[in-house]
Amino acid sequence: MNRLMLWLPLGVFAVLVGFFFKGLTMDPGEQPSALIGEPFPVFDLTDLNTGERLSRETLPNQPFLLNVWASWCITCQVEHPYLTQLSEQVPIVGLNYKDTEKAAKNWLEKLGDPYALQIFDPTGRLGLDLGVAGAPETFLVDSNGVIRLRVQGEVNARVFAQKIRPRLDTIR
Repeated sequence: MNRLMLWLPLGVFAVLVGFFFKGLTMDPGEQPSALIGEPFPVFDLTDLNTGERLSRETLPNQPFLLNVWASWCITCQVEHPYLTQLSEQVPIVGLNYKDTEKAAKNWLEKLGDPYALQIFDPTGRLGLDLGVAGAPETFLVDSNGVIRLRVQGEVNARVFAQKIRPRLDTIR
């Protein structure tokens, strides 16, 4: 019994040290997504540019990126030139999140529109269904409509090369 009392605190300490070191390797800004491996949520919204009804069935039948953006989002402005370049390599669907139609259209007119489709989500309902914490966020969706990756924050050349490209290559 004395031996157990001696080893028990040491065992508890070792477990706590293990948790501590595991925590040091994690990114505190990244939140896991419960939707990885799940179908894209059902939705019924309009295209910002055309006013046509959009649904899950109108999404591309090939791997694509869904980029959550808003005119009020400073980081969205920073990543926009890269997304414009990237749209030549992979289709990008825009999800205009909690914005006004006028502000969003002005923003696209000023900066350009790299999006194959432009889902207008003024209330943020689809964003909520996707688990969006804030703009920008980008999701990689495969040709079957299954979400494969979520990237929070700016997409740039480094993020694309390190996080998105490897996943995209496995689903093409």
